[in-house]
This record gives sequence, structure tokens and C-alpha cells, in this order.
Amino acid sequence: MNDDLSPERIVDITDYVDIATPLPEEPTAHLIFGTNQAIPAELVAERYHRGLAPLVIVTGGVNRHNGITEGQEFYRQLTTSDVPPAPIRVEDRSINTWQNVELSLPHLHEALDRGLSLTIVSKWYHRRAVHVLLTLLPEAKGCYAIAWEPIYAGVPITRNNWPSVPDGRRRVIREWQEVARRVVDGSYREAVKRDRVWA
Repeated sequence: MNDDLSPERIVDITDYVDIATPLPEEPTAHLIFGTNQAIPAELVAERYHRGLAPLVIVTGGVNRHNGITEGQEFYRQLTTSDVPPAPIRVEDRSINTWQNVELSLPHLHEALDRGLSLTIVSKWYHRRAVHVLLTLLPEAKGCYAIAWEPIYAGVPITRNNWPSVPDGRRRVIREWQEVARRVVDGSYREAVKRDRVWA
């Protein structure tokens, strides 16, 4: 699949899917997209303790690989890291990225009603997360993004190694193709990084 990627095309794909934005040193609501990896909870717990995550929305239903309920596991990880229950909102029924946002809309509206900007927390190449949020919650106007490197089969998938790691190559190329296709067909709103945020 796409074995003839040129170095230039690899750079273009990497830049296209990379969700990371500069992060504000002001409090924002943090939306953690579902996964069976613990890194997002660790990142958000650290930001909570710095006063930067006064509202945390965790998402994810039953993981098809290991059977954990992702939203509930994030809640456990956060509270184990001394984040109190009060600021945590749990969505634990979703089965995909679209539902992560759709089933979290009451919590996302709560964040906006409190005057908080949004920060999404997802895999560095998970550009669908940005588009789905801005498609289902257009009143948000924009969002920040914390990007982290997932680990598959013991190997971190990074911006540098993804073309040479089969798990990374498959996932990054699929993301690139899927997002571009869905923007063209109108099922995702377009999103661009502008003034340090996705908008």
C-alpha cells in the first residue's frame, strides 16, 4: 500500500495529519479521545495539577482489543493520579471517534457555557478528532490539541518512524486518506490551524 511514497510526500502527509498546536497557559476543558493507552490520562493529570484543566471529559466505550471500558479506565487513571472526581465527566458508550464527540456533547456544551476553550487530547496523527469536534460542535469556533505518540507492539509511532513501522504506516496513511475524502464529500467540516488553534 503506497510503497512508493517519496520523502516529500511523507513530509506532506506527516504535516497534514499532525494535530499538535501550541498550548495556552490558561485553563481549558480537556477532551480525551478513547484509547486503551494510558498516556493521555498522564498528560491531562499533569495539566490539571498545574491548574490548566479545570474540566476533563473522558471518552470511550468497550475496547475491542482488551475489553476495558475506556472512559471508565481514564476516570480510574485520573483519580489514581489525585485528580478529584468533581471536574471529570465520563462518556463510556462510544465505539468510534464520531461517537466520542457526539455522546460528549452535553459535557462540551457545559465547557462552552463556562467560558472555557477546548483542548483535545489524541494520537498525534488522529486528525479525524479535530474535524469531528468542529463538525459536531461548530459553536466551539476552534480548539487546541495535545498530541501524543501511541505504542503498538512495543514500538512508539512517531512523526519520524511511521513510514517504516507497518502499524504506523497503515494508520497514518488511512487517516490521511479518510480525512481528505470526508472533507471533499462534506461529511467533515474543513479545519485548518490558524492563530495557534484549529478553526
